[in-house]
Amino acid sequence: MGGVLGATIGPAPLLVVLLPAALLGILLALIDLRCLRLPDPLVGLLAVGTVLPLSAVAVLTGEPADLVRATLGAALSGSVYLIIALLPGGGLGMGDVKLATVLGFTLGFVGWPAVVVGLLAPHLINGPVAVVLLLTRRAGRRTALPLGPALLTGALLGCLLT
Repeated sequence: MGGVLGATIGPAPLLVVLLPAALLGILLALIDLRCLRLPDPLVGLLAVGTVLPLSAVAVLTGEPADLVRATLGAALSGSVYLIIALLPGGGLGMGDVKLATVLGFTLGFVGWPAVVVGLLAPHLINGPVAVVLLLTRRAGRRTALPLGPALLTGALLGCLLT
């Protein structure tokens, strides 16, 4: 994954932030797959490891618009996922909301197309997985499925494809 990020992003300050974030993302995905939980300390570590350095990059490069866009991306992503989580039968946990907010900041720093990909891709990833699990009777309508891995994959796609 590091090679793909490096080849796509190149030698940029963003790469220095995304490489450790990707490793932490793998850990979060594995935990969510196994336990259906996104532990607050790890999501918090991801937030500190991305928000602070990217904010510093925006300030040091004299690009405050990047910081504003990143903040708006976080607010948009967090709001969308919070609304879904609060809907009856929404099926999202607050860990998903927190992770989406943190990822929204990073995606916003990359640009608005990355935010759009990051918001849509997780559902395009998890939708077919859910259908296959339902059709093979490995899951029922009320079976909880982890969204964290799809959120992280969507964020990675948003960074790579835009």
